[in-house]
Amino acid sequence: MEKRQLGRSGLRVSRMALGTMSWGSDTDAEEAASQLVAFVDGGGTLVDTADIYGEGESERVLGSLLGDLVPRDDIVLATKAVARRTDGPFGGGASRGALLSALDGSLRRLGVDHVDLWQLHAWDPSVPLEETLSALDFAVTSGKVRYVGVSNYSGWQLATVSGRSSVVSCQMEYSLVQRGVEREVVPAAEYHGVGLLPWAPLGRGVLTGKYRNGTPADSRGASPTYAGYVEQHRTERAARIVQAVMTAADGLGTSPLCVALAWVRDRPGVVAPVVGARDTGQLTGSLAADEITLPPAIKSALDDVSALEFGYPERWPR
Repeated sequence: MEKRQLGRSGLRVSRMALGTMSWGSDTDAEEAASQLVAFVDGGGTLVDTADIYGEGESERVLGSLLGDLVPRDDIVLATKAVARRTDGPFGGGASRGALLSALDGSLRRLGVDHVDLWQLHAWDPSVPLEETLSALDFAVTSGKVRYVGVSNYSGWQLATVSGRSSVVSCQMEYSLVQRGVEREVVPAAEYHGVGLLPWAPLGRGVLTGKYRNGTPADSRGASPTYAGYVEQHRTERAARIVQAVMTAADGLGTSPLCVALAWVRDRPGVVAPVVGARDTGQLTGSLAADEITLPPAIKSALDDVSALEFGYPERWPR
């Protein structure tokens, strides 16, 4: 799998990342092990988790697989903090105390002495920015963190942090059915040399086409936990985009999944889409996208059917 620079940093990562949000909850340790081996065998290196996933179980499961199953040095280990984990004074948020407490907890659950990429999961307006940035600086200088990133930031938030700290990545929802980041986040990331890591690159599963004729019983859309999450992209606009994706897949002799992933993977500024999977078979389907390059005509058609409306101030003056 091709490796790409993460923003303007010296860190190189695979152009596809493995997401572990369901590990320790819907995905047990045995299945997680199978996915991790398949990902690494396919040339993948960037593995993404968070302290909030499965109430910490995702990190514990991932940590249990490092060493004996997959050498620690074979992966770029990424996790996140900020989301509220407990009701205690340091149980969430972007204060110095909460962040450093969260980092120590992540290292303990992962069983490592450092993470390669530590990301702020969300903006915290209740904490002075200087305090948050001081925690990031300390984490790096202490050796517990190699690089810093953010997630779910607006354009102005990313620009503010990027101008005052060594942020190398921004993880955002980005897909053919969710292109809102192109208004301000993508230009801000490009200007500040920040690499984009799209989450939900398959439109929360909608772009695979599985929801065209209903809700499969084994899908996230049928789960009480994730039904609302999926429903946001089950719209008339999304249905038109899905049809275009399926037409492109038929013409290329591949799957809609591969078409959707290849499209977002090769968007300007994108380094690595983060793909999660219910099982190893599903992950293998995602990894097959690495062999796909969309022809210009198909890219253009998908761009057109999913295009955003731009106006003032994003495209002013003309």
